[in-house]
Amino acid sequence: MPERGRPISKLTADSFVWREVCEGWTLLDAPSLHVIQERMPPQTYELRHEHQQTHQLYFVLEGNATVEHADDRIEVQAGQAVDIRAGIPHKMRNDSQADLEFLVISSQRPREDRRDLE
Repeated sequence: MPERGRPISKLTADSFVWREVCEGWTLLDAPSLHVIQERMPPQTYELRHEHQQTHQLYFVLEGNATVEHADDRIEVQAGQAVDIRAGIPHKMRNDSQADLEFLVISSQRPREDRRDLE
């Protein structure tokens, strides 16, 4: 990861693959603020899950997302965000025919308190 105060992007950030075809780039990994940029190909989704203490904001950069939030289904377009409070079951989906890119901005490292529900 680049040193503090330097620009960071997908080209310089630590990367990872999840669910075999989705990609993520850790833009910031600090105890009280965690930022990931993710790409989901068409017709992909993450597992429904919740966080005990982590508060998150999903901000869509490109494409259209469907966020299952508690018992609601929310459509989120590029330039829009959805607030995910701690303890709320949620799931990000890309039901479209185009790639989806978004930021996951978290109040702490989200993997520390994630619990999968499916």
